[in-house]
Amino acid sequence: MAVSSRAGLKQYALRALGAPVVEINVDDDQLEDRLDEAIEHWAKYHYEGVEQIYMKAQIRASEIVLTSSVAANYQLSEKITGATSGATAKVTKETSRTSTGTLLLVKDIVGTFTVGEVITGAVSGQTGTTSSITLREYDKRYVEVPDAVYGVTKILAMGQASSSKNIFDLQYQLRLNDLYDLTSTSLIYYKTVMSHLALLDLELNGHTLFRFNRRTNRIHLDVNWETDIILGDYIIVQAYRALDPNEFTKVYNESWLKHYTTALFKKQWATNIKKFSGLQLPGGVTIDGDKLYDEATTEIKELEDDLQNKSAPLDFFIG
Repeated sequence: MAVSSRAGLKQYALRALGAPVVEINVDDDQLEDRLDEAIEHWAKYHYEGVEQIYMKAQIRASEIVLTSSVAANYQLSEKITGATSGATAKVTKETSRTSTGTLLLVKDIVGTFTVGEVITGAVSGQTGTTSSITLREYDKRYVEVPDAVYGVTKILAMGQASSSKNIFDLQYQLRLNDLYDLTSTSLIYYKTVMSHLALLDLELNGHTLFRFNRRTNRIHLDVNWETDIILGDYIIVQAYRALDPNEFTKVYNESWLKHYTTALFKKQWATNIKKFSGLQLPGGVTIDGDKLYDEATTEIKELEDDLQNKSAPLDFFIG
């Protein structure tokens, strides 16, 4: 019978241990913890536990919400100062968004603005009272990613249209479509030229450097934010994401996961009854928790070794 849910996987493992004929002395919370461990281990190390994805992330300006609709009265690039905090920032805009109504877009924040203080523009003289302050990617200097992302392999910058790294650049698309004409020219010459151009692009532009740790869920871009980043533009993140079993229910029916879950349940059961080792129950049945524990430990090690030795290698990623 195919397993298609978390509850189904739990019942499968219990039946494999002898339930309901044998009473499995494990609390439901303990079963849930072991099931979480099994799914997490499968996602980390099984080659089918993750999938390669491309995510977009927008680089946004920080936002100050005012109590009155005077945001448009501040001049672009002027410096604003908080009367109470002394914090400063520069009024800015994004590619498709400007300050309007009560929303004031700013960047290069120095200090910490406080809610309820008056901010004043150095050029316009406009004043306004802050209602909320939200730091975005530009001032935080990092991009947040979902917790399911286990590793990042590449950052595909999409910056300015004149950049040779921009995949939406007109020249990029024209060169891409040159492929149709390969029958009328030498493929060797074309390959040589393209390799030379790729080398020049690598030497002059290089790859976008980044740092990522999945415990923080943050991608830090090691770029010159003032010159290399355009507010409102997107970057594309090439990453590996753990499969969500609730979305892809076939995960629960994976053979290795079912056996590993059963072994973890057995180890928990053995841990619970080890102190009663050698105790004789009515009917002459003797509990041997130590032997059960050793069996479960051996099974877990064999399954983990099998996973490490037979899984297909993934691309190198930072995570």
